Amino acid sequence: MKNLFGIMQGRLLPKYKGNYQAHPVGYWSKEFSLAREFGFDCIEFILDYDQNQKNPLLSESGLEKIQYHSNKSKILIKSVCADYFMKSPIFIDEKSIKRKNFFVLKKLIKNCQTIGVKDIVIPLVDNSSLLNCKKKKQSAKKFLNEITDEINLDVNICLETDLPPRDFYEFVNSINKPQIKINYDTGNSASLGYNFVEELDLYGHLVTNIHIKDRRFKGGSVKLGSGDCNFENFFKYLSTRNFDGIFILQAFRDNDAIKSLKPQYNFIRECIKKNFFNLEC
Repeated sequence: MKNLFGIMQGRLLPKYKGNYQAHPVGYWSKEFSLAREFGFDCIEFILDYDQNQKNPLLSESGLEKIQYHSNKSKILIKSVCADYFMKSPIFIDEKSIKRKNFFVLKKLIKNCQTIGVKDIVIPLVDNSSLLNCKKKKQSAKKFLNEITDEINLDVNICLETDLPPRDFYEFVNSINKPQIKINYDTGNSASLGYNFVEELDLYGHLVTNIHIKDRRFKGGSVKLGSGDCNFENFFKYLSTRNFDGIFILQAFRDNDAIKSLKPQYNFIRECIKKNFFNLEC
């Protein structure tokens, strides 16, 4: 079976309230037909903290709408990026916040399983970073253990962190739950100066979801191919690992979403076609 190749939600639409990445409240359904025209297989939905009550992922009627548009367009929803936990990190111990985080993630897991989502990405970067803080790691580990103990999971919880490779591997291993997997971000890794061979040699077997973007070392997002991620070598190496997960394009965008994405889409599809064994281009 070929790898699914998808797009991060909102990247084919006008920015929502000027945000670089956000669930486009009120017009999210328009993206399905655009994704099909581009040739994507799937869309990775976003759950934001702000206006989360308006997100279709959290209501029965919303789930029905998602399934309707998915069936109509043949665009799958196999992953969700839970940016909610960027603003309300899972390591917060304050009882009321922890209780709300637990409630939201439980509901998200239940609803994702209903519509066939396989990966829920929880970012532990920026405001939710675990870097250089043992207490945050312990609290996050406790939270994840509690959620996996309470719920019968048929979905992966994919962690994305800025931890150095060995620290990240040891953190995931310390949780020791089969449902805890890893999201790998090509741009963030390049920005941090990490080596993808070292990273994936350690925990590549746990990676089920890859975000494709480009960044310069210690810098922000740039157009694919203009940063410090060597995509040719990355995909050549990835072929040796028989990666069978999802690719999600999270490329740089400007105000004209389609115009800025087209050349990057063509660049990365060609790069994958030449260097990766398991994607039909």
